[in-house]
Amino acid sequence: MGNTRGKRRRGPTIRAVAAGAACAAVLAALTAVPAEAHDPDGRTPHWELKDSGTPDVRFRGLSAVSRNTAWLAGTQGTVLRTTDGGASWRNVSPPGAAELQFRDVEAFDARRAVVLAIGEGEASRVYRTEDGGATWTESFRNTDAKAFYDCLTFFDHRHGLAMSDAVDGRFRILSTADGGRSWKVLPDKGMPAALDGEAGFAASGQCLVSSGPRDVWLATGGGARARVLHSGDRGLTWTASDTPIPAADPAKGVFALAFRDRVHGLAVGGDYRTDQSSPRAAARTVDRGAAWRPAEAPVTAYRSGVAWLPHSRSAALAVGPTGTDLTRDGGRTWRTVDTGSYDTVDCTPDGGCWAAGEKGRVARLES
Repeated sequence: MGNTRGKRRRGPTIRAVAAGAACAAVLAALTAVPAEAHDPDGRTPHWELKDSGTPDVRFRGLSAVSRNTAWLAGTQGTVLRTTDGGASWRNVSPPGAAELQFRDVEAFDARRAVVLAIGEGEASRVYRTEDGGATWTESFRNTDAKAFYDCLTFFDHRHGLAMSDAVDGRFRILSTADGGRSWKVLPDKGMPAALDGEAGFAASGQCLVSSGPRDVWLATGGGARARVLHSGDRGLTWTASDTPIPAADPAKGVFALAFRDRVHGLAVGGDYRTDQSSPRAAARTVDRGAAWRPAEAPVTAYRSGVAWLPHSRSAALAVGPTGTDLTRDGGRTWRTVDTGSYDTVDCTPDGGCWAAGEKGRVARLES
């Protein structure tokens, strides 16, 4: 999830200016020297691994609040939180959730967060906390055997959506207007018909993303074409656009989206099978997702997560099991800057970038 929750913009502060300068320095160094997560000297920006204490958990859900605070959601019903930059992690998992697969988390601050468990039927659930994970409330449990929820996103602290794979031929959208305390299924009359075999990928919590107070995008794969659906009215009506990212297979399509504003977006994906290549696995849009252009030099392999670098109009990171790629030209070209395994990535306005993935891996971008 990128930080696109429609927060009111204010004038620049000393902290914001400092964060912008720090991000510029990180970007300059990243583009000058390839960054390796295992680089021992720490003199160039690199992913610095943090010990989550959970080597058996895979984290596909990540919500970065700041350089100090981040939330993780993963397998075995696990939710972790740090408030000290990853030096320590508190296990704040909802009780009785060990059989659930958490794939998405949206955190508003160090105390308030919403997590999504994925799966068929009642395995798809939403939990909410207001006290840093000390207690949780189950605010939604799916009762439709045909529904399978993949991702969620919030426009602000109150309004959010979750998406399910197609039910009766159309993607299903769940809506909240009270910060995740209650949810309702939206009418599907404004949703285009899904293609045969088309679905979302619950790979990084980025198959449904928002920017501003009303715009939201949904990424798909598996069908004859990999598409991105866009709504400008919080999920009531949608338009579908084809992307150049290959699909036509249950393992292929668009896995993650990131928008730095309501106009400029990135899409990454490919084929998640380790024995298959992923050509043309990146695309970009400059018109709110109406049209998608292929990257001239795409990411080098399957990528499941993507995030714009803070305070940059052109730089972004894409992550996957085989590494991290960087673009500095708005998604036209990408190059590999790290070979560590990550599933998801998120950056914050104060200059914090986090990544997480298999075997309890979590890292913060350090300079």
